[in-house]
Amino acid sequence: MSNIEKLTDIMARLRSPHGGCPWDLEQDFRSLVPHTLEEAYEVAETIETGQLHELSGELGDLLFQVVFYARLAEEQGRFDFEDVVEGIVRKLVSRHPHVFGDDASITDARQQSQAWEAHKARERAGAGSAQGTLAGVASSLPATTRAMKLQKRAARVGFNWPDVWPVFDKVQEELEELRVEIAQQAPREQIEDEMGDLLFACINLSRMAGIDPETALRGTNRKFERRFAHMEAAASADDTALAALDLAQWEALWERAKAGESVQTGTASADPVGEREP
Repeated sequence: MSNIEKLTDIMARLRSPHGGCPWDLEQDFRSLVPHTLEEAYEVAETIETGQLHELSGELGDLLFQVVFYARLAEEQGRFDFEDVVEGIVRKLVSRHPHVFGDDASITDARQQSQAWEAHKARERAGAGSAQGTLAGVASSLPATTRAMKLQKRAARVGFNWPDVWPVFDKVQEELEELRVEIAQQAPREQIEDEMGDLLFACINLSRMAGIDPETALRGTNRKFERRFAHMEAAASADDTALAALDLAQWEALWERAKAGESVQTGTASADPVGEREP
């Protein structure tokens, strides 16, 4: 028995009404979704933090989610794990004619991306799905990721900036509009709308700069956690209550945290906008 067969067999036993696991038996497609997202983000974090010695285990956890969904579907007579594998094999072969066929027109990654998207569009059309430029971008994606995908789709048909520099002006424009709404104490809905416009413009700036905003923000979150933990440790060493600090003391601790990081890495690190907000 191969390892994958062992895994699917274990999954079947976990779901067995006779001696199976009570927790596994309670799960359904919807209840698994949060766990799947969590496992995917743990894979991403392992890679982004350089903990590649843990990557195999995290990928195993993510694979188990796939096997779990396939088992649920098999119990309902929909499909099984073999169908999942067969489907992705067929898709990969059909979307890479330059590798598995005789199409010699694709010679670089950009051409491959264009061909991949064109093939996906034909698949959606063949399946009777919506065929608009923005069709098929999952609404369940994180908002930053979905905004990035929508912008990329629009850019493919020409709705795009000529280069990154005008986007700085657009970000500034949206920032000023938000400032006005807040200053005028506009209704919450209007402020929320302007905040969304600003975030969308920032994601556009990230896209034009070739940076994935979700990855960048996860990195900033980790940096903020490190620095805040350093501030807590420094305050504790000085026998200082964090809640009693004034703005100047917070600033001093923040600069100490930054300096500590610079010493450890040998580089200076610029502050992202708004990172110092307690």
